[in-house]
Amino acid sequence: MQYNKQAENTHVRKLSPMTPLSQSFEAYGIQDLQELLSSLKQPKFRTKQILEWVYKRGANSYEEMSNIPASLRKELTECAPLHIPEIKTKETSIDGTRKYLLCLADGNLIETVGIPSETEENKSINQNKRLTVCFSTQVGCAMQCAFCATGQQGFTRNLLPGEIAQQLCIVQKDFGIRVSNAVAMGQGEPFLNFDNLVKALELINSDEGLGLGARRITVSTCGITKGIKDFGHIPEQYTLALSLHSAIQSTRDRIMPGCKNISLTKIRDALEDYYSHSHRRISIEYLLIKGVNDSNKDIRALEDFCRGLHVHINLIMLNNVPDSPFKPVSEKTAANISHQLKQFGIETTLRNSRGSDINGACGQLKSAVTHI
Repeated sequence: MQYNKQAENTHVRKLSPMTPLSQSFEAYGIQDLQELLSSLKQPKFRTKQILEWVYKRGANSYEEMSNIPASLRKELTECAPLHIPEIKTKETSIDGTRKYLLCLADGNLIETVGIPSETEENKSINQNKRLTVCFSTQVGCAMQCAFCATGQQGFTRNLLPGEIAQQLCIVQKDFGIRVSNAVAMGQGEPFLNFDNLVKALELINSDEGLGLGARRITVSTCGITKGIKDFGHIPEQYTLALSLHSAIQSTRDRIMPGCKNISLTKIRDALEDYYSHSHRRISIEYLLIKGVNDSNKDIRALEDFCRGLHVHINLIMLNNVPDSPFKPVSEKTAANISHQLKQFGIETTLRNSRGSDINGACGQLKSAVTHI
């Protein structure tokens, strides 16, 4: 594990015990902020100004907002205090990936990952790298997937809309590069925090917020069927990813115990419902685990599950998780499975893990401590 020399151990501005978390600025989506400012007798344009200060200019306090009246800054400090998550530690991988341990206003900790990449075109014309942010939606996770470090941590609470969206602000400020893609594949099950997630996506997508195109935003779920269906009714062109990992019910129940009460039949029905309303292709995430989901029977079951669905399969090599009994398949096996799926007519990509040396890759996010 390689630690960045600039790793920080900052003094955290904690939430005042007199201010409930639900009344902090981070609890407000765009419409919520509009309503708050309206109740304070403020003109509509104040919403845009404040959002731009936080999500475009990276303001850490109301005092930095020079075009906001001092009287309003004081009112907001009292009724909706602003607490930007702070970097407690930062680790840098040999491939350039950075993992951040962020401290929230109540002392809870979450992890966020920034993944830079270059296209051949960027290299030839010396343009900035692309930057993907893998963000968290909960403190911990209740799904208890056997191969995932976050599941070992347990669940503490849902993240607020601002706590979700501000992760992107922090990463792009640290890299000095505008975020080009965002994936809700960090800690937590996004659809168990659906309302806050949607408000956060609006902050990320809106022109007043981060202004990131909807098609560049992906939300991953273990298979929360109501969330999948509801997500299909959202007009924005966000991408849905299903963390499937096995298309055999007994195997999936064993490695994803938090999903035991969600049958594959119901998940497939939900995906069909999602597509019928959204007409957006679905990504299927499939973590390759040696001796668990890599046999011919497993791959045939995956083919059957995907038959008739508008999907793209992402095959992911298993990453090391301390004390885990699971091992990755060989590169040859992964390539053979990818070839078999393509022969069946399913668009398939074999994904390279990034940041595994700093425990920042898929399935590795787990805070060494959970609260300070």
